[in-house]
Amino acid sequence: MNRWILVLCLAVLASACQSHTQETPDDHLCPTARGEMMANEVPLTSAAQTYQETFDKIFSAAKANRRAYQRFAALCDDIGPRLSGSKALDKALLWAKAEMEADGHENVAIEPVQVPKWVRGEESLALVEPYAMSLKLLGLGGSVATPPEGITAEVVVVSDKAELDARDDVDGKIVVFNHPMPAFDPATNATGYGDTVQFRSNGARWAAAKGAVAVLVRSVTTHSLDTPHTGGMNYGDAQRKIPAASITLEAAEQLARLQARGQKTVVHLKMEAKNEGMIESGNVVAELRGSEFPDEIVVIGGHIDSWDVGQGARDNASGVVISMEALATLRELGIQPKRTIRVVLWTNEENGLAGAVQYAKAHKDELDKHVAGIESDSGGAHTRGFNVHLEDQDQQARMVAAFQPFAPLFAPIDATEFVPGFGGADLGPLRSAGIPTFGQRHDLSSYFDIHHTHADTVEKLSEADLQQGIAAMAGMALLLTDHVWDVWGGPDGAGNHRTRSQ
Repeated sequence: MNRWILVLCLAVLASACQSHTQETPDDHLCPTARGEMMANEVPLTSAAQTYQETFDKIFSAAKANRRAYQRFAALCDDIGPRLSGSKALDKALLWAKAEMEADGHENVAIEPVQVPKWVRGEESLALVEPYAMSLKLLGLGGSVATPPEGITAEVVVVSDKAELDARDDVDGKIVVFNHPMPAFDPATNATGYGDTVQFRSNGARWAAAKGAVAVLVRSVTTHSLDTPHTGGMNYGDAQRKIPAASITLEAAEQLARLQARGQKTVVHLKMEAKNEGMIESGNVVAELRGSEFPDEIVVIGGHIDSWDVGQGARDNASGVVISMEALATLRELGIQPKRTIRVVLWTNEENGLAGAVQYAKAHKDELDKHVAGIESDSGGAHTRGFNVHLEDQDQQARMVAAFQPFAPLFAPIDATEFVPGFGGADLGPLRSAGIPTFGQRHDLSSYFDIHHTHADTVEKLSEADLQQGIAAMAGMALLLTDHVWDVWGGPDGAGNHRTRSQ
């Protein structure tokens, strides 16, 4: 049998448990923001009841945690933006290591990772025709520079790749992708980011193939106060590499209106961006060792790098501190899980995922002992629950069903959603190795307003939401390590299932 006997066992467990109804709070504030914990109005299954007292302790400790926000502010204010290859990121790695050593964790270390170093340099964009006007932009990570004198060219505005492919007047011009991001759906917590970000990621390659000399991409957001959003891009198999930058929602609409009225529209773009090769960085790791099966591991974490604008607060100092404090909370309460919980603060998530790839390589001999991974990397606002992510859709559906009996445990902090969804970019290599992954499911209603911008700063996240995120992460990590996975022994070296008695 393969290792996914686990999900079958869990599905049986889920079907054996009674169904529940759940009261929805009148407001969307987490209980800590209201200054009180909700009563456990939802009946618990017998499996969940064994954790109620422990979860109450975790939730109370998280609500009283004032150190977390102090650490969050220190990482953002004292160190600042932490792009891969920067001195600030080096400082952040040392800071995280020292903080987790102070918490008393085992096996605290910085594991070396080679990461790309991309430097933004000076950059500017100006409208030349039909009139002179400065426009805001942010170069996209990994972009090449313009010539020293810049590029002056007419723009061609398109809404998507199909419209670009249909045009025969792109050669020698600057392509502008003006593709709006769909409005946020509060019912499903959906943003449309995944569909829209393709133009930022691939726009340069598509435009270059049509003869364009540069590409400007509408920022991936629905709300803007003339604020550009940066992010990663890639050239893939492009024969020519052209400069790529993001522009504001307002600028993209302005250029589109000028084109629609038949105005010849010319801009001047100047970028000094450069790639300086690979440089050493690291993933920061720490552990709370398991009491019964210490060699079996649940990973929790977030990425410690950020873009070079703003403070990288919600993306992703929030996930870093949530993970650090979840582990510290369990230790301080004297809660020792049966299996080891390992915090991993990945490097280079934003522009390469080198930290995630290297973690899987460095720990290849123990990947079969990894039983799950959780990442917090969606802004840190109110935690609604957890996304469940497996590569096999049938197994994923069974896993979602299996967690429903445990969802009421999270009712006191209003984090009961367990749904199919993205488990986190840094967990990709683990997911590919057959390890179940979970993404902390934060409220995304305002996240992409400031995502990858100068506005991603400390005050955009409340202390109450950070505390609630810590409570949810600590509870979920314990649940995975200390109960659910007891039905599964893990695969042997040949990929066959083994039982504990073997």
